Parts: sequence; C-alpha cells; structure tokens
Amino acid sequence: MTRSPVTTPPPGAEPPKAHPDAPPPGSALGVHYSRCFGCGTDHPTGLHISASTPDGVTVEAEFTVGEAHQGAPMLAHGGVLATAMDEIIGMSVWLFHKPYVTGRLETDFVRPVPVGTTLHLRAWCNGISGRKAYLEAEGRIGAPDGPVAVRAAALFIEVEMEHFARHGDAAAIAAEHHDYEVNP
Repeated sequence: MTRSPVTTPPPGAEPPKAHPDAPPPGSALGVHYSRCFGCGTDHPTGLHISASTPDGVTVEAEFTVGEAHQGAPMLAHGGVLATAMDEIIGMSVWLFHKPYVTGRLETDFVRPVPVGTTLHLRAWCNGISGRKAYLEAEGRIGAPDGPVAVRAAALFIEVEMEHFARHGDAAAIAAEHHDYEVNP
C-alpha cells in the first residue's frame, strides 16, 4: 500500500510501546461500547469483531462477512470492509489507554470478499508523534497468512474523553467506561 504523507509517520515519530496496563499477550480486548457497529455485542447487524493482542501493541481478530454486510449480490460492501479496518485499527490504539478518533482512513480493496468469508484482521502502529498515531491494518482471506483482500493506513488523533461526551451521549460513556469521569 502506498500511504499518503498524511498517514506516514514523520521523522522522529516514536515507536509504540506496550502500556504498563496493557492486556497480557493472548488476551481478549473486549468491547469499547456495546452498541458499536464494529465490535458491539448488542448491535443486531454489526460486525461483532472480537479481538485479542499477541504482544500489547498489535491487534488480531476475525470477521465473517454475513448477508447483512453485502453490497453487490453475495459480496461484501466496500464500506463494511473499510469499517472493519477502522475498527481493528481503533482497537489497536485503545491498547495505549488513551482515547483516539479517526482523522484519516485510506483503504485499498485488493480482491472481492464473498459473503461467508472469514477475514483475518491485523492492525499495528507505525509511530506516534504528539497527539497523532500512524497505523496500518490488513484483512486476509481464510487464514492469517491467506491472500490479502483489504489494506488500510490511518491517522488517528488523541482526544480527551470529554470529546465523546460533548459530541455524543455522556451517560452512555459513563455507563460503559467506569474508569473515566466524563464532565460534559
């Protein structure tokens, strides 16, 4: 994937480091919001992505394309695949124990993904500079070493939790994130 200058770490960007409270290798990451279209268990047609971390800085997951996720007949919708990339990348920055939002997401669709296909997703951070995190992800068909179907590069921006209260639902944030005090 050829990344734009926006998603390429600048010289001097710091390599990511596992947070002291990061889950141990092999741990499931859980859901950041139960109604999230990407990972939420309570979203009826969501992707239901369940991820783990092999090392505290990389995230891996599987996503099976369902009938509700098709665009062309029996093929995954490109927007759904982009959402899967955004979700797995977002899960990787969550490992740093800081809230981030997507600033830019570049997605390359390498091959069609039929309904019923399991994509093996992987995301990693290439560097952090100030509030900006530079990340990549890929989705492979059938196995972790299968053919690449989709790739993404992203710029995520660190924000305060109040960002979500100001622009979303403060009560829902407080209910789901007991470790954060949200002052709208």
